[in-house]
Amino acid sequence: EAAMTDQTRRPIRRALRSVYDKTGLAELGRALAARGTVLVSTGGSAKTLREAGLAVLDVSEVTGFPEMMDGRVKTLHPKVHGGLLAIREDAAHAEAMRAHGIEGIDLLVSNLYPFEATVAATDDFDAIVEQIDIGGPAMIRAASKNHAYVSVVTDPADYAAVLAEHDAGGVTGATRRMLAAKAFARTAAYDAAISAWFEGWRTGAGEAEGAPARVTISGSLRQALRYGENPHQQAAFYVTAPRPGVATARQVQGKELSYNNINDTDAAFELVAEFDAATPAVAIIKHANPCGVATGATLREAYEKAYLCDTVSAFGGIVALNRALDAATAEEIARIFTEVIIAPGASEEAMAIIAAKKNLRLLLTDALPDPAAPGMAFKSVSGGFLMQSRDAMRVAAADLRIVTKRQPTPRELADMLFAFTVAKHVKSNAIVYAKDGATAGIGAGQMNRRESSRIGAWKAEDARAAAGWAEPRTIGSAAASDAFFPFADGLLECVKAGASAVIQPGGSMRDAEVIAAADEAGIAMAFTGVRHF
Repeated sequence: EAAMTDQTRRPIRRALRSVYDKTGLAELGRALAARGTVLVSTGGSAKTLREAGLAVLDVSEVTGFPEMMDGRVKTLHPKVHGGLLAIREDAAHAEAMRAHGIEGIDLLVSNLYPFEATVAATDDFDAIVEQIDIGGPAMIRAASKNHAYVSVVTDPADYAAVLAEHDAGGVTGATRRMLAAKAFARTAAYDAAISAWFEGWRTGAGEAEGAPARVTISGSLRQALRYGENPHQQAAFYVTAPRPGVATARQVQGKELSYNNINDTDAAFELVAEFDAATPAVAIIKHANPCGVATGATLREAYEKAYLCDTVSAFGGIVALNRALDAATAEEIARIFTEVIIAPGASEEAMAIIAAKKNLRLLLTDALPDPAAPGMAFKSVSGGFLMQSRDAMRVAAADLRIVTKRQPTPRELADMLFAFTVAKHVKSNAIVYAKDGATAGIGAGQMNRRESSRIGAWKAEDARAAAGWAEPRTIGSAAASDAFFPFADGLLECVKAGASAVIQPGGSMRDAEVIAAADEAGIAMAFTGVRHF
């Protein structure tokens, strides 16, 4: 094989097109034909080119075989793959081409059947299987392997750059190498999506147990970030699935999102999506932890209640809403410095108010994510990664087991469920105090549950002092713990803060001791049987 440098140019004398997405195909065909390139194409692509008035050779004319089996077999032929794989300066390869009438292919334009989109749109097994492309990936891999001679384009966004280099004398080695890397990334992602779907169908059908032997994670670049969590770290943002959320949101205005913005915004939106959109809900997040969450009769009321939980931490925070942003709520949010607002939508009046804060990022998603939807979560470790199903568990009143002598009142029960929902999204160890559909104090991320209980109470006292209330809102509140109390001391700190009801998973070897402490204090306590680390 001839040595290839970044400046080695290869003209495009013969081009093969076989695409599902025909965006820009006719325009590319016209441009290539005007430059004297011979156009070869498969059925659907050939039809598009002919309708544009272009002369096209069908692949079947090149191979001597018709497309068959409903199009399953059309490009899997030596005259196609020989034209893609031949090393042009190799005498033996050149002789094989002459002997078998194989013409070299200098440009392959191919994109794949919409497997991922089909999976997202239907559960029809046979329809999904039919969208598994065979010939496309085979050609793309062949052309990418032989990028010393062949340019392979899998993305219509690259058409213009390839044409510009062709006009300058041929596509450079550097560009062909870049296109090959992009093509292999696409086929890898495609195969990963197919594998993941098969694995999900297989295990979902109850036919197998256990983890898959090999897992591939793939995503499409949405944004190259200026830096990561800290300025000395590199970072980028990728989209893996068409799920409503920060990855697929439209940014209406504001500065470019940072790594920390994206991480915090995702945490905020996933939390607020837990609440039924019939009831306005707001979550304010700082450094991936909630500093205030509330429901209200209106979105503005929900925001005000959430903000009052921790007015200090709310400064520079992320605000997530479970319904469209309205003008009244926008006015309240705009009163303090806020980094990001994310919501399913926004009124024109609200967007005009937010527009006055030019750096404030406004993200619109058109929908809320389903908190109960299945999915996988990943975490890197040295030399590998951990994978688990996402925490989609939700707890309802019917799931609770009241373990104390005193039963909770209806208001306490509602606050218990609210607090436990928020605790799911607080870093462990977590204690959440809630009253009247709003957080009263949040203790997050401590090494023991007693300290989390105290911190939540301290925050409630700070909020009382700032608002001028007669007592902290932990008085008469419900307290939620994301995991069981290993000792009674954490629960007693909640009682000391004024909680009249507690909700926790249960399951400690000292549950009896904790229940006895709750009974002695005269509070109600429920076990969920569900832990939310």
